[in-house]
This record gives sequence, structure tokens and C-alpha cells, in this order.
Amino acid sequence: MRAAAIFGPEFSPKTLQAFQTDNRIEWQIGLPSVSDQGDIILLFGGDGTVHCHLSELVKLLLPVLVIPTGSGNDFARALGLLHIGDALVAWRRFLIGRANIRNIDLGVITALCDHPGDATPPSGKDSHYFCSVAGIGLDGEVARRANRLPRWLRGRGGYALAALSAIFPFEPLPITISRIESDGKWTTLGERPTTLAAFGNTAIYGGGMKIAPLARMDDGKLDVCVIDAIRPWKLACAFPTVYFGRHLRLREVDYFKTARLRVECVTPLDVFADGEYVCRTPVEIGVEPGTLKVLMP
Repeated sequence: MRAAAIFGPEFSPKTLQAFQTDNRIEWQIGLPSVSDQGDIILLFGGDGTVHCHLSELVKLLLPVLVIPTGSGNDFARALGLLHIGDALVAWRRFLIGRANIRNIDLGVITALCDHPGDATPPSGKDSHYFCSVAGIGLDGEVARRANRLPRWLRGRGGYALAALSAIFPFEPLPITISRIESDGKWTTLGERPTTLAAFGNTAIYGGGMKIAPLARMDDGKLDVCVIDAIRPWKLACAFPTVYFGRHLRLREVDYFKTARLRVECVTPLDVFADGEYVCRTPVEIGVEPGTLKVLMP
């Protein structure tokens, strides 16, 4: 068996050693080529490291084990990999019988030059995969502030700290969201002042916040959470409820599922995904079902 290892910025050699107890496994550092594939990829890092390598991982078609060693590990958490010990359990199960491989969806963000009226997906090259949650509005401002924090603080409540500091100065922005219906036609929700719009392939982001609590990684749809204009004090008081998914009770929250949607703004807004900057609006966001193979514990 051949295994490849990818390292994030906070990697420790001792962590890799815990997975190298079987001398029959041939190890390679770095991604294998498409022509010289191995059997599995171990990715040591957080959400940013996963996001950075998603396009290559999709091309290789190999199962991936995420070892949560980054400052933000929400994707690993969504897979049930809360600690390095959980990753070791998944690794040992894989070595025994490879019975814990699961195919999951990935989100895809495509920057648009225009807004075509038909239901044909855009074919531009400026597309980006994401594994967890994409967002605009307050979400983008919080991600920007969190990325400026020291790594040690980001992994210890940094996202929540950035969110609380961003809520009061943030002004809701006019955003238009259109979604594809089952008959292939587009429905426009209308332009409205929006505080935040999040598009979840998984339920959680930002250090455990359940922004899309009903999301599933294998249903071929994104869960969309839109928070309309809301008083800053009300949002700040309701902020802890996001960790339990109870923010859906707020009258300012609209929540739905869709396979594809488009987002337009009068003034282009930054789009972030998995905590990383991707592009600016207008964008189309969709799903590629069963695109990535992952190991579960």
C-alpha cells in the first residue's frame, strides 16, 4: 500500500509518526501525480489546508483522511474527526478492510461575468471547490478579521471574537439571491437588505457554529441561511444560539435547500469559503455530488 501525506502550517513530525506503525506501507510526502497514484492521502491540517488542495484531491480520486491539526477544523469535525485520536481510529479501520470510505458532495463557486437567463450551469474556468460553508456579508467581514489573528488565537475562539467585534459596525447590504427549482426554472427572492448569507455543504463553521444545522454532505444540495437586516444588539444577543442551530427561530432568518443559486449585489462583495477568500460577486454556487472520498471514524 502507498500513502501520501500533506502537511499544513502547524504540522508536527510526531503526529505523522503515530500513523507510520506499519512497515508495509510506502510513504510519499506531498501529493502524488495522477499517473503515479497511491492508495490514500493523509492531510494534516485544518480547513484552510483542505480548501487549498481540494481541486487536486478531486482529480486524484483517492480517499482522503483529514487529521485535525489546524487552527480551524470544522470540516474534520463534520466528518466526526474531533481529535487526532479519531483520525487514528479511522486510519486503523481503513487498514483492516477499507469499509469506512464515504463519498461526499463538494460546493462549487463560479464567478459570473453576467447573469444568463437559462438554467445552464456556467462553464467558466474561474470555479472553486469548497468543502464546508461559503458566505458573504457579515460572514466575509468576520472571516477577514479572524484571518488577521494569530494562529493560536484563531484555534481558541478567534472566530467568535472576530464576530462579536464585527457585528456593531456592520451595515446590511442589498443582495439578490436566485435559486434553481425542481423544474429547472429560476426563482428570484428579491433584493433585500441582508446581514449575512451562508451556503452550507456541512452544518458547521467558524469553530463549531451550526449555521446550517440541517445540512448533509451527501444530499446533493446546499443549505442556505439568509439573515435579513437585524438590529446589532439583537444579533449580538442571539449569537450564542448559532452554536446550537437555534438561530433558525429568528424571524429575520430565511432557511432553504437548493442545488444551485446565484448571488448578485449592487456593489461587488467578497465571497469567502472554508474561511478563505475566493472571489467577488456576482457568483453562482452549486454542488457536485459524491465528488470527494473521505474516511470516517
